[in-house]
Amino acid sequence: MKTYILFLAFVFAVGKASAQAIKTLDTIYANDQKNVALFFPEPIRQGITGSDNFVFTYNREKEQYFGLLQAKPGKESNLLVVNRNGSVFSYIVKYRKQLDRLNYFIPKSKSIGNEKPIIVDSTDAIKREKSIGNKTFHYNKFCSYLIDRKQRIVRIKRRNEGIVLSVENLVFDKEELYFVIQIENKSTLDYDLNFLNLSVETRKKGKKKSLQRLYQEPIFKYNLPSKIAENETVRLVYVFPKFSISNGRRVVLELNEKNGERNLKLKISHKFINNPN
Repeated sequence: MKTYILFLAFVFAVGKASAQAIKTLDTIYANDQKNVALFFPEPIRQGITGSDNFVFTYNREKEQYFGLLQAKPGKESNLLVVNRNGSVFSYIVKYRKQLDRLNYFIPKSKSIGNEKPIIVDSTDAIKREKSIGNKTFHYNKFCSYLIDRKQRIVRIKRRNEGIVLSVENLVFDKEELYFVIQIENKSTLDYDLNFLNLSVETRKKGKKKSLQRLYQEPIFKYNLPSKIAENETVRLVYVFPKFSISNGRRVVLELNEKNGERNLKLKISHKFINNPN
């Protein structure tokens, strides 16, 4: 109950801030005969409508990118949705007997703000980060910076049936290695991601040649999707503790499709691993 009250207070705060900014909200129409699907760029963490004649349903147990909206005749209301990463989306919702549109694909640019204030880079923010030892805060900020910068230093890629996996950049910062990864879906079929793993592979020479693979678990994952829609490009970051490899070893980035066979293995030389930016 306490959480619900706090969330309602947040709804009023966002509404007040939006009014002050004189920002017109988009309108979504729904009725009681059909489901209107809303697809968001990140999984839905919380969604609420301002009136009982509107119902917004989503999976509360397993993260999903979409929710379903239905409406009964009555006055207009509003819908507030918060994504997993804290992005906030707000819409006016109205009942309409005849619907012209049943699916809404909502881009990140439609977010009206973030659930938590984004602290601008400053000496005070850095001191606060160090004092509380909040590494997650730093990882989020630095990964977001790397994604927004769109700097392409390294370009190692593999493709299979319209799916392109590439490493765009490799950055060293504060004892960690940041792998900036891009996945492109140039096909006309959505790509459901089963896993994206990174391992260090050792090639043993001699009469009996063999491969030994040791999987590396990221200490942080940023913007990892569960689905890449057709003609969509996703950029993400994997963070690992600093490591280096010898000439006889290499890093393998493996992308695996759920219920499919469009799998990719990207091999990265020790030269790139040992010389990050």
